[in-house]
This record gives sequence, structure tokens and C-alpha cells, in this order.
Amino acid sequence: MKGAKPAKRGWALVAILALATGCQSNLERVKARSIKPVKDRAAAPDFALKDAHGRTVKLSDYKGKVVLLNFWATNCGPCKIEIPWFAEFERTYKDRGFAVIGIAMDEEGWDVVKPYVEHRQMNYRVAVGSAEVEELYGGGGGIESLPTTFVIDRAGKVADVHVGLVSKSDYRDEIEELLR
Repeated sequence: MKGAKPAKRGWALVAILALATGCQSNLERVKARSIKPVKDRAAAPDFALKDAHGRTVKLSDYKGKVVLLNFWATNCGPCKIEIPWFAEFERTYKDRGFAVIGIAMDEEGWDVVKPYVEHRQMNYRVAVGSAEVEELYGGGGGIESLPTTFVIDRAGKVADVHVGLVSKSDYRDEIEELLR
């Protein structure tokens, strides 16, 4: 009989793990659908900034595309994790009407940003932010934390905002949903 108790506990543990796993996958599915309903989306503010080549980057030029607008800095640890994901998304989805725009918030400007972009092989448009753009996207209080990423739909409206590090799969799920 002593041998039966561990077996019963083992089955109970298996049942608990199965329930927990089932709940977890449901939570992940809910998280993947965190984008706002279309009726609740506000227009993303337009801006005009210069990229590393001196060309103007305007959000309005991307109307009709799904845009991942990422505020980041060269000294931001979580940003270093996300940048390769964003480069991959740019490669994977650009032909389907998707673009990434990176807004570097480094006070030193292009002196630190340009070598960083080259070293990290960032294949998407990058501009250096300004106080005006930071205020537009920070709700009047500025961008409070980096990274902060806005997921913008084809109509130029904010479908979701992520502050801090978010999983690659969450971004991918949102991008794919908005590209449908």
C-alpha cells in the first residue's frame, strides 16, 4: 500500500499540471489578442524626423502599412533583446505591408546611434527622437520607460502600446492579426 500513495500523488500532480498548462495556453491566447478594438483606437500622432542619411521619416508616409514604432536607446538592455526580433519582422513581413521604425532616444544623438545601428545591422528606418515627438507619444509626460513600442494599424491608429520587454510571440501575433 505504501507504493500506491506515490502513484496516486503522481497522477494528481499530472492532473494539476495538465490543468495549469491548459490555463496557461488560454492566457497566452488572450494575451495575443490584446490589441484594441478598431473603434477604441486613437490616431497615432504624425512626426517628421531625420534618419542617418538625412532623409525625413514621417509616420504619415507609412499609412496603409502596419507599423511597429519603437522608442529605444543604445544603453537599454531590453532594447538590445528586441532589436533582432524587429529586424526579423522587417524581413519577414515587409512585403505584406509592414514596417518597423526605431526612434532612438539617446541624448548624444547620431554620434552614438549611427555606429550602434550599423553594429546591430538594424535593417529598418531609425531616427533620433526629439522632445516634441517624445511629448506626442508620451501623453504629455514624455516617454517614461524604454523600450516603449506602439503597434499601429493600416489606418494609422494605435492598436496596442507595450512598455518594457514583451515576448517576441506577442509582437508576432499582433502583427499577423493586423496584416490579415
